[in-house]
Amino acid sequence: MDKFRVIEVKQSIFENNDKQAEELRKELKEQGVYLLNLMSSPGSGKTTTLSRTIEALRDEMKIGVMEADIDSDVDARTIEQLGAKAIQLHTGGMCHLDADMTRQGIENFGVDGLDLVILENVGNLVCPAEFDTGASKNAMVLSVPEGHDKPLKYPLMFSVCDVVLVNKMDVLPYFDFDMEKCKEYVHMRNPKATVIPICAKTGEGMEQWFDWLRREVAQWNA
Repeated sequence: MDKFRVIEVKQSIFENNDKQAEELRKELKEQGVYLLNLMSSPGSGKTTTLSRTIEALRDEMKIGVMEADIDSDVDARTIEQLGAKAIQLHTGGMCHLDADMTRQGIENFGVDGLDLVILENVGNLVCPAEFDTGASKNAMVLSVPEGHDKPLKYPLMFSVCDVVLVNKMDVLPYFDFDMEKCKEYVHMRNPKATVIPICAKTGEGMEQWFDWLRREVAQWNA
């Protein structure tokens, strides 16, 4: 098996991450590229959700994916098999990406001709939420087995997310998960956040998520 292309991104040496993020966002806007920062804890079904998204939208828009992990290229290989442009970002042990690291990935990746670039951030509910990557919007996947109280335990993550996908709805009967409480807690952190119950495995709720993305990309390029 050929070795997959891997970019080793370095931790930013600049202190003003927010400024770098705004500059990157402006540049991507000028290029007509919508960057989505997708976050979650490990095992939430983030890659499966991403795979289903690519399958549904790849005929409507040109999609690229940057997979961030401490090591391995498993996820990037999975995505590439779906026909999307993909690159693996190794964070050198860091549990997050910041704006400069994201820029390094984009410059090596090349976004010309792409409508939507999805940054699959490192699986973690703490560090990734602390750094603005320069994305147009932030999304996160919360799975039913993790519990409806996660917005109370990880307030920053839910406060920075524009959309929360509650995944694995197919196992809802087997867990003590209260969807209404989950929505309440999410909106405590971010009243404007959109909460979408989904099951990436069965397809439940996915069309609502696809429509959200379609609108976002269209508005970004309007």
